[in-house]
Amino acid sequence: MFALALANTGERFGYYTMLAIFMLFLQAKFGWGGSLASTVYAVFLACVYFFPVIGGILADRIGYGKCVVTGVCIMFLGYVALAVPTAANGFGIALMIGALLLISLGTGLFKGNLQVLVGNLYDDPKYSARRDSAFSLFYMAINIGAMFAPSAATAITNRFLGKAGLIYKADIPALAHQFLNGTISAENSAKLTDLASLMPSEAAQMPLGDFCSYYIEHLSSAYNMGFAVACVSLIFSIGIYLATRSWFKHADVNAKQAAAAGRTETVELTPKQTKDRIVALCLVFAVVIFFWMAFHQNGQSLTWFARDYTRSFAEGWSRIGFNIWALALIAASIYTLFGTFQSEKASGKIISGIVTAALWAGAFGIYQGQDNPLEIFPQLFQQFNPFFVVALTPVSMAIFSALASKKTARHPGGLEPSAPKKIGIGMFVAALGYLIMVAASAGQLSPAELQGTVSPDPVIPQYLMATYLVLTFAELLLSPMGISFVTKVAPPKYKGLMMGLWFAATAIGNYLSSIPGLLWDKVSLQANWAILMGLCVLAGGIMFAMLKKIEAATAE
Repeated sequence: MFALALANTGERFGYYTMLAIFMLFLQAKFGWGGSLASTVYAVFLACVYFFPVIGGILADRIGYGKCVVTGVCIMFLGYVALAVPTAANGFGIALMIGALLLISLGTGLFKGNLQVLVGNLYDDPKYSARRDSAFSLFYMAINIGAMFAPSAATAITNRFLGKAGLIYKADIPALAHQFLNGTISAENSAKLTDLASLMPSEAAQMPLGDFCSYYIEHLSSAYNMGFAVACVSLIFSIGIYLATRSWFKHADVNAKQAAAAGRTETVELTPKQTKDRIVALCLVFAVVIFFWMAFHQNGQSLTWFARDYTRSFAEGWSRIGFNIWALALIAASIYTLFGTFQSEKASGKIISGIVTAALWAGAFGIYQGQDNPLEIFPQLFQQFNPFFVVALTPVSMAIFSALASKKTARHPGGLEPSAPKKIGIGMFVAALGYLIMVAASAGQLSPAELQGTVSPDPVIPQYLMATYLVLTFAELLLSPMGISFVTKVAPPKYKGLMMGLWFAATAIGNYLSSIPGLLWDKVSLQANWAILMGLCVLAGGIMFAMLKKIEAATAE
């Protein structure tokens, strides 16, 4: 499992490095408004999570491992194409769309089938009880890669902007396009002139039209270099996968291959059981659509809120959240702290305690050395979700393990909620996340009123930090548990297809995630967040209404 998790970590690092800046890239390079950029973003995410249906069907015929390797090769070609700097013309748009199609197709062959391999490792009754914990650890490993991605994207952007004698200012791309299109107001023109004067090079002395073209060109190229990171991370991933293939070769067998080899399935299902399980899984898939619609605002509307409505600096304790190395030390300390309490030997407790203290001291040292206030970039907020996943995974595992061990006459299997019940709870938790955003948006101008500028009264970063924390609690209740549930109850002959349909539900949710973007400059901020909150509550209610039927159909 750990080898597969590490292979996925590299691929996810590249993917999330690209995703952290993709929306910003679309608007900076092409000058697209929120509606068009959000639609392209949502269609791309939908394709990324729809193509696993094709990948699952194909894997049920030719095998999971072949699809995984083929997928990596196709993704690599896509990231290479996306990293090529082009003009903001028809060819540039066509190449970008072709690159996104390749990345989507490659991910469809890779992602779901790798997770089926993980699930197959726990089909043996000796290991089946560890399935949920294994997927929690697997999910955590994915998020280690995602955690470092926004900082990597930011560092690369800053490096290449700096080479061009420029610094990042969130207002400039939109204002530059307004100037070049001849739609800029006198007030915004004066603001653009002031921002141009802040550049630490001769760019500050350029005529405003030349500066606009120069800034857009070099910012777009800097984003292209961020996309190139994914190519390197894919080489890392496929290297690990091929080097450790013998470790999980026994799990790389679909139902067709097992039958040809004379191996029997661990679960024999009647036609009725097969039908009931497929129906139950489809009911779950229908509910989680709404979660992914709400959750995948991190790369679009939540990033826009970070750019346009959140302070561009952090003060006090919140500064530590914007240094990825400090976050990494804190996340590691959670695991060593658990070791302090869980070690059976006194020496183990002492060593774990010393390491924990050293990690905390290192994080505090980084915090002490940070500027106060500290300048921050909008994409950096995207590192909080994977950080919280990594940091909170042992906490959630400990809680569920404790509940599972509490056996009663009414609950002989323990008090741990079933996977469908966790999904329902997760929907209500996600609604709380958007309640925070409703509060954060009180009194703010609408995006239409801002006209491409930033809020004159931006909110503190802690609002978004708290939102990502709550959404992560919801994600831990829903995503790894859902994946584990699918691999556990899917009929053996349709494992690849069922995993593909899980991702298809995610794809639909991702496509629907464009709705807040389409409404971005048409309704108030609070109305946008309230819509997402209401949909999460509705989906959670539907899940609990269907709970008994789902649990009965999937009981072993």
